[in-house]
Amino acid sequence: MTSIEQDIANAVEVLKRGGVILYPTDTVWGIGCDATRSDAVRRIYEIKQRADSKAMIVLLSRVDDLWRYVDVVPEVAPELIEASVRPLTIVYDHGINMAPELLAPDGSVGVRITGERVSAGLCRALRRPLVSTSANISGKPAPAIFREIDPEIIAAVDYVMTSRRDDTERSRPSQVIKLSDSGVVKILRK
Repeated sequence: MTSIEQDIANAVEVLKRGGVILYPTDTVWGIGCDATRSDAVRRIYEIKQRADSKAMIVLLSRVDDLWRYVDVVPEVAPELIEASVRPLTIVYDHGINMAPELLAPDGSVGVRITGERVSAGLCRALRRPLVSTSANISGKPAPAIFREIDPEIIAAVDYVMTSRRDDTERSRPSQVIKLSDSGVVKILRK
């Protein structure tokens, strides 16, 4: 089996070429690509058989990176991220410097800071945000563990990470909140 470091290096080489990967996250198994590449983002929509009007979230490994990809980061955002006891996705009003296909029709974007070893390692090595959407055909259950992933999804991506394939522990989906530029918080998923 490949070491986590080598697995991340292999995946990042694919991502840099505009490829799509299958990888473990801090919540479920995900399909990902470089969030700045429109061609790769469009391919994920095709793989998931999902309408491109449904925005996907992105992962970052550091709070400090938010200012590169979100137009206005409300003061309370870093505090909310730090205080959260489980993964927290925050929908910000205006995403910037990423593929427009990732943004909702109103320009908003969901971002989660990941501390999970593999997904955070991917973000650090890629040095860009990483698309994170559940590794399933749209409308089907999200795979919490590797063996639940549809073979059609596995066949459609360019690289399948070996890290954490044997995990059997199921994580909960992230909490999702909308945080407006003015600091107003709306809970979208508990």
